[in-house]
Amino acid sequence: MDVACLSVLVEAASAGSLASAARRLGISPLMATRRLAALEADVGARLMQRTTRSLALTPEGEALLPFAQAILENEAAARASVRPSTAGASGLLRLTASAAFGRKVVTPVVADFLKANPQVSVDLLLTDTQVDIVGQGIDLAIRIAPLKDSTLIARRLAPNPRTLYATPSYLEEHGTPHTVADLARHQCLTLTGTTHWSFTGNTRSNRIRVQARFSANSIEGLREICRAGLGIAILSDWDVREEVARGDLVPITLADGELEPLEIWAVHPSSRFVPPKVRLFTEALAKALR
Repeated sequence: MDVACLSVLVEAASAGSLASAARRLGISPLMATRRLAALEADVGARLMQRTTRSLALTPEGEALLPFAQAILENEAAARASVRPSTAGASGLLRLTASAAFGRKVVTPVVADFLKANPQVSVDLLLTDTQVDIVGQGIDLAIRIAPLKDSTLIARRLAPNPRTLYATPSYLEEHGTPHTVADLARHQCLTLTGTTHWSFTGNTRSNRIRVQARFSANSIEGLREICRAGLGIAILSDWDVREEVARGDLVPITLADGELEPLEIWAVHPSSRFVPPKVRLFTEALAKALR
């Protein structure tokens, strides 16, 4: 079976359309259609049901898919095994990260990575919504959150210190909280759907219900409202380093509790083979975070 044809099947199953598969592979939709048709002729079975709006694997396609994925992995591993160790990475690297972290931390690393690896191209998806990296064909996701999906491979890159922040004007008007309980009397800026903040330490109650006049699904939104002096927000230290240096935001330390720590993770789909582009970028990001 032709590897190029198998790649169309794998990408189309992941993306949900031949047009998306073609974009991922850097070929025309017509070429993707022809390759899929050639694969179906080769195996003697229809592998996908195609309409103008949807695409779905047939039972035969479902049966062939894991073998096609394994063949592509082995082919990539074989090529990598004979490439010089100094050759660097190549191909399209699909990344995803949260908007703020992607803009402030990941994008500069991407720029240096592209300069160091001329054979690589990068597609970076910045979103504060957790992405199905398998379903969307993502090679690597950078996540700052507890990990729940055990089918993914994760590497811890660095700790992600978080702190309570507010403006000097807000603290002058409302006072500075000194204990976890004090937060109940303050305007707390939260992520959408958050009703409690959790702390670790000597306090008996490590969760406190917070009342929010403002919530957002984006950390960037919280940061800007916090900078406007409208409340207290939980923000990552890397996100507000410049604001703290200028005195625009002030870190708040509580006597009886600290925010539960988070970690920065590099996550990729479970696989026997990690492509050089993924391994090398992960190492570059880990170095930058150190």
